[in-house]
Amino acid sequence: MKKRQQQPKPKVKKDEGAVTLGDMLNQDLVKQLKDKQNELKAAEEKKVQEEEARKREERRLKEKNKSFEELLNESSTDWRNFK
Repeated sequence: MKKRQQQPKPKVKKDEGAVTLGDMLNQDLVKQLKDKQNELKAAEEKKVQEEEARKREERRLKEKNKSFEELLNESSTDWRNFK
């Protein structure tokens, strides 16, 4: 049996004069797209912060409505030591 020799694969040459997508787009359009991207990121960040604030407020109200017994049972300290 003959061993197969690997044939060298032709390398893809990059043309120095090749036009990229960035070159084809108008600079104003690129600026608009980047501004929109930043705007969307800011909106997403604001949404996350609002959600966290809502959850904090919800937890605070839930704690506020608990009875003393529930709060005492949930505490991690051993209250028997303070009798």
